[in-house]
Amino acid sequence: MKKLLSLALLAVVGCGTNYKAADKKMTKNLDPIPYGETITEAELKTHLYTYASDEFEGRNTGDPGQKKAVAYLRDEYKNLNIPAAKKDGNYFHNVPLQKGSNLKSELTINGKDYPFEDQFLTYASNPKGVKNIFEIEYIGYGIDDEKYSDYKGKNLEGKVVMIKLGEPTNADGTYIISGTEEATKWSAYLRQEMSAKINAARENKVKGVFFYVEDDYTRIKSQFQYVKNSSRMKLRTPDTNEFFYYFVNTDLAKAINSTILNDATAKTIAVNAKLTIADEIEEINSENVAAIIKGDEKPEEYIIISAHLDHEGIKNGKVYNGADDDGSGTVAILEIAEAFKKAKAEGNGPKRSIVFLHVTGEEKGLLGSRYYTDHDPIFPLENTVTNLNIDMIGRIDPKRTKGDRNYVYLIGSDKLSTELHEISEAANKKYTNIELDYTFNDKNDKNRYYYRSDHYNFAKNNIPVIFYFNGTHDDYHKPTDTPDKINYDLLTNRARLVFYTAWELANRENKVIVDKATETK
Repeated sequence: MKKLLSLALLAVVGCGTNYKAADKKMTKNLDPIPYGETITEAELKTHLYTYASDEFEGRNTGDPGQKKAVAYLRDEYKNLNIPAAKKDGNYFHNVPLQKGSNLKSELTINGKDYPFEDQFLTYASNPKGVKNIFEIEYIGYGIDDEKYSDYKGKNLEGKVVMIKLGEPTNADGTYIISGTEEATKWSAYLRQEMSAKINAARENKVKGVFFYVEDDYTRIKSQFQYVKNSSRMKLRTPDTNEFFYYFVNTDLAKAINSTILNDATAKTIAVNAKLTIADEIEEINSENVAAIIKGDEKPEEYIIISAHLDHEGIKNGKVYNGADDDGSGTVAILEIAEAFKKAKAEGNGPKRSIVFLHVTGEEKGLLGSRYYTDHDPIFPLENTVTNLNIDMIGRIDPKRTKGDRNYVYLIGSDKLSTELHEISEAANKKYTNIELDYTFNDKNDKNRYYYRSDHYNFAKNNIPVIFYFNGTHDDYHKPTDTPDKINYDLLTNRARLVFYTAWELANRENKVIVDKATETK
């Protein structure tokens, strides 16, 4: 970053106590623009041409390229003299993961064998061993939403449940949850539906899930060959050693519940079942990277600025560099951190602590951020004021045909806190004047981006969030997402917007009010 001229020394009049009071007041009212302007195109470009180079091998979670990435981030924070967030001085926040190979199970229900793959299968490794099942709780759709829940009023901890596709509708055909003809995340897209319902089961502490997927079983089975010998990655935590799930076809679903095709009524089904799981499991270790600038007045309150450090790795011999996704967010945080450090060094540090959190495993299912929020937060979630999440801010959405080139999509700013949205708008008007586009903030947005980046793991814990995003483009998740295609002027403007918003949040007297909290588990 550009070097700032040292601020002129304040004239000291009167006793030392009065001097300190005057200095403290000046510190918190300083114009942040000189610091924001140290976020430059040149330095963002230098970082990104390294971070998204072939040397980093696409930064696939757990692979050597990802290890190079976290080492680069650690070394940058050391060079900036910004300390690690963890008390032990380690910049790495270890995230234990696992994936399976040679996935194989056997299932017998009421004396009849059901062959694996043909009638039931899974995309993830399940805990090895034999499970004797005598009851299955059929709960309908398996939805857990504030507007409709199949779990409400039920204690299903340690139980095996059966769920099915879809979500309930009103008599006029509109969906109960959305109140419109638009389906929600619970049924709009198969992949998203599967993820949402399996996560809901986990959060309700069920032991296992049989998921009836109707005619989609054929499509799921066709994809199984790609994951059979290298399954989806998941967190390796105590509940991992208990929880299992399987997709089942119509024959198996009807064998468990003969009325499942036209009935969503919950009931307990007596069975005599034996499930034998023989998956081979590989343990993988990955890392988040976390640094901190401690607040001068409210150090126990935290603003977390996040971006995911991983990408897709190498596929078919081609490096997926991930310059925009999410090299852009990653290098933006480095520059934002340096701006805050410069302010701190000149006596103008933030009132609240600023945490710079680079999370792993986003491309595998928001794993690094989920591990942070659900299993091992470095700082208490109840003391976390806001999460500003940056995921892809270096390009232009070609589908956006109207409006200013100098724009950014904002998602989530008003979901939990009206005040956060107002602060965000005011900071932009005061400092950057970027066109803030809320297209994807619509609750009925079919892309469901609110649920698809790392901010969501904070939001589900009622921590107000803003997700900064430029939209997708033709190079999204392709080897052509390279540093030469980044619009560095836009990347700079967007990074500065995040910096100024964080500055306002960190230095205001009161933390933002959460006036739209949702029920949490």
